[in-house]
Amino acid sequence: MLFHMPSKLQIIFNSSEIGAGTCGASLGPQAIVAAARQKKSTIFNTHIPYVLKDWNSLLDLPSNFPFAKRIDGMVKVYKEVASCVELTLKENKFPIIVAADHCSAGGTIRGIQSAFPNKKLGVLWIDAHADLHTPYTTPSGNMHGMPLATALGTDNLSCQRNDIDTNTAVMWHGLKTTALLPENLIYVAVRDTETEEDSLISEHNIKNYSVAELRSKGLNSILEEIKNRFSSCDLVYISFDVDSMDPKYSSYGTGTPVKDGLTVEEAKTLILETLRMPQTIAFELVEVNPCLDEQKNKMAEIALSILEEAISTIEQK
Repeated sequence: MLFHMPSKLQIIFNSSEIGAGTCGASLGPQAIVAAARQKKSTIFNTHIPYVLKDWNSLLDLPSNFPFAKRIDGMVKVYKEVASCVELTLKENKFPIIVAADHCSAGGTIRGIQSAFPNKKLGVLWIDAHADLHTPYTTPSGNMHGMPLATALGTDNLSCQRNDIDTNTAVMWHGLKTTALLPENLIYVAVRDTETEEDSLISEHNIKNYSVAELRSKGLNSILEEIKNRFSSCDLVYISFDVDSMDPKYSSYGTGTPVKDGLTVEEAKTLILETLRMPQTIAFELVEVNPCLDEQKNKMAEIALSILEEAISTIEQK
């Protein structure tokens, strides 16, 4: 049962980090809470988060699935996230998911599909990474590089590099959906990909607005293009990985920082303007890792600022 209150939105904390390659993102949601308390912000008192169960104890054990590490736990994470997102949407509330690793997004997309099975979903993926690997293609086995592959329902066998065992294949098949069509996926700031991901992006002509294109065309022009691309979608979901931002503007407080990213203000504008679209029904923020932050808790402070403005924007819709 979610926390019932007269509000347009529900904050959901997912502290699972079993998909990441580096530990510490499980502390991200609470690091944002700490930043709020330091700032005397009341957002987590006004909007009390619903905290999901996690399976991080699996990190204390060796994984039996080298090409989809801890996929046995990820099946449970997807189910937990999807169920909560579905219920939130059916209660006519806007879910804001604050998650540890980006695997959470696969569950979120499944939850949206369950709540609106006959609606066409558009996804704005603001990230340094494409997250299109599968157990058949992954170089690392870390599942936070796979959530969009589950949403697109792809194995990418034409780029296969790994032979996976039957148990992995069965669980992987269970994670896949047909919730998202490639033409309804838009990347922003993706700049660190592998050949296997590039092949899928090229094959399906998935649009990626690079940071250079964003700055040459101008942010307002890009936003208009995004709105036009989503014009045929009934619903829009924003998935924001903090590593989409350049660490020199934010911090290194995330598991896989990549240079030449967005400024904080560019990221914030993209999020807020997309939130204003009438079809936008969910927002997720992921991968804050205070253990890696060389500037104390700066990434969490930035995430808090984005959340505060996002909540204000949603409440005005």
